[in-house]
Parts: sequence; structure tokens; C-alpha cells
Amino acid sequence: MLLTQRPGGDYAYITDNTPTLVHTGEGILKRIIINKALTGTIKVIDTADDEETTANIATITNPAVGDIYPYGCDFTDGLLIIASGACDITVVSE
Repeated sequence: MLLTQRPGGDYAYITDNTPTLVHTGEGILKRIIINKALTGTIKVIDTADDEETTANIATITNPAVGDIYPYGCDFTDGLLIIASGACDITVVSE
């Protein structure tokens, strides 16, 4: 996982099914970009606990390469992403 801070938003590049805490504390989920198709799910969770597994923002199922999921929604505790298998996604938040 690569986490980079940039003006206009931070991004995390995720390539496996390890729970990834993208952001801690309050923030905004801007978008999720699918760089490679995934057969399975991506759970998006508002939590700072990397043991949490219940999606409370979104569950994306079988996304295709090139899909972009714009959100613009707030989260309060943190932003955790869990993919069900190997993946290639970029998560943009601030």
C-alpha cells in the first residue's frame, strides 16, 4: 500500500486484501478508482479499527477496470478499505 499526501486530497494505492486504514480521524472520501478488474468485493468502512469488517459506507461488487466511484461523503472515525482478494485500486480522500 502506498499512501501519498497531495494538495486536493491524499491517495492510497492498494493491491492486496490486507485491511488498509487509508485515513484516521475525520475526512472526506472523494473517489475510488479501479485500475484492474476485481472478482469479489471492496468494503468501505468508517472506522479506525482495522479489525472491523462490516461495511457502513459502501460495498462495491465485481468492479470493472476503469470504473470510478465518486463519493464526496464524510467519515468520522477513519477510512478502512478491505478487498476480498488481490486488487489494484486507488482511494482518494482528504
